Amino acid sequence: MPDHPALAGYLNEFVAVLTYMAVVTCAVSGALEARRRDMDVVGAISVAFVTAFGGGTVRDLLLGRTPIFWVRDPWLTAATFVPAVVSYYILKRASDRVLLVPDALGLGLFSILGATSALAMHLSMIVAVLMGVVTGVFGGVMRDTLCGRIPVVFRRNSELYATCSFLGVWVFVLLDRFTPYATVASWVGTGAVVALRLASVRFQLKLPEPGTEA
Repeated sequence: MPDHPALAGYLNEFVAVLTYMAVVTCAVSGALEARRRDMDVVGAISVAFVTAFGGGTVRDLLLGRTPIFWVRDPWLTAATFVPAVVSYYILKRASDRVLLVPDALGLGLFSILGATSALAMHLSMIVAVLMGVVTGVFGGVMRDTLCGRIPVVFRRNSELYATCSFLGVWVFVLLDRFTPYATVASWVGTGAVVALRLASVRFQLKLPEPGTEA
């Protein structure tokens, strides 16, 4: 990540924009999933907060970054609360297809944010990738757990999820390392995660199953 003060300030603003986008999409995903599970609005808001803040909280604790990101910026609470309530009451249907898009966007945005945080601390590329995956998937893991189902990332015979984050974050990390365009690398990496997730559902892409003994 660049050390030039002006460029660093621009990147900080860009990361803030990504963070708000990620929080909003994850809040919508959590609220819609909660409504599908017949929760009331309080339950939906709770699930929205866990979905929006879960992955980033785990990341910050692992990296020793305190206060945690949503404590440092109280406006993130409003950016979670309002979309959760609006989506709970306004959006009429919450099918798997409707949930797929905000979930994929949240996965992509938070995956890149996690890797960006690690790179800003001058950690290794592999640690940056792992932080990206943790940040991207753990909000969804907590959401599914609260909603009483096996998390998508752990479900046998389900479409690729964590793998999409892993591959997309590698795209971002490599572009960030070998090109001077950090913003472009962020968008390309996010797009790669989202595209891989959507393609995995569209084409039923899955990890290989273990062989069965005769």
